[in-house]
Amino acid sequence: MRSTSRSVAVAATDGMLHFELSMACEVFGSAPATLPGPWYDLRVCGTHPVRVGRFTVVPDHGLDRLADADTVLVPALADVDEEPPADLVDAVRAAHAAGARVASLCTGAFVLAAAGLLDGLRATTHWAHTDELAARYPAVAVDPDVLYVDNGTVLTSAGKAAAMDLCLHLVRRDHGSTVANVVARRLVVPPHRSGGQAQFVATPVPAQDDHPLAELLPWVLRRLDQPLTVEDLARQANMSSRHLARHFRSATGTTPLRWLLTQRIRRAQELLETTDDSVDTIAAAAGMGTATTLRRHFHRTIGVPPDTYRRTFREPPVMR
Repeated sequence: MRSTSRSVAVAATDGMLHFELSMACEVFGSAPATLPGPWYDLRVCGTHPVRVGRFTVVPDHGLDRLADADTVLVPALADVDEEPPADLVDAVRAAHAAGARVASLCTGAFVLAAAGLLDGLRATTHWAHTDELAARYPAVAVDPDVLYVDNGTVLTSAGKAAAMDLCLHLVRRDHGSTVANVVARRLVVPPHRSGGQAQFVATPVPAQDDHPLAELLPWVLRRLDQPLTVEDLARQANMSSRHLARHFRSATGTTPLRWLLTQRIRRAQELLETTDDSVDTIAAAAGMGTATTLRRHFHRTIGVPPDTYRRTFREPPVMR
């Protein structure tokens, strides 16, 4: 039976990279201190003690236990020129067939592709290996320009930091934005970067206190319910609109208006998850004006209407 604290199995095999493996264990193995309910039941699965970078990892369970998990994570492989281990590929395929959600971190996508789980789907991996993934598995629609891709029960991420984005995205799906933000604050990382964001964007918000936008962005976030224009932001930042646009592109990888829309969508997500407010009320609180405007932008950005998104977070945990 699936428990209310979702089980997460991390696959471990020789040649995996320790960064992604450690990241997965840190996110899903450490419950937030203020968590209102149960956290994940984490297990590491493999056939034998494995070399991961300079370390040896002793799995808790065999690869056959992947099939018992609600979520299976496949960390990065150091050598993508070699075919992924057959026993790992078979175990991941069996886990997905048994109903597990399967996610790859970085070059773990090669395992999912070898298992046939990415056929006909959009997927990504580290930008340095996207050409190889596309050449070796032509049935996969490889997108080299995103941080991660969520196909529902099959997810893939780009390299390194993007794997953290995907892990936090999974936490957000399972527990909502408030809990995901708590985890992100503990790890001192941005709480949310859209999967469609380009891989080469260094950071979605300025990290330096003396950055020209360091005071502006919090100011905007406190006023999302108000009509704001680029001219308003430029005036508050005491710079020209053109100068503001250059700083935004450098710091966030996008334009001021696109960044503002993303923050409004995120505010709407939080309110849909945590309140019973009507879509009209949420549209006003997020600065979208009307429910019609919110529904149009929300559906285009998130992929589902606001009402459907809210039901996802209000449904009880699935048991199996």
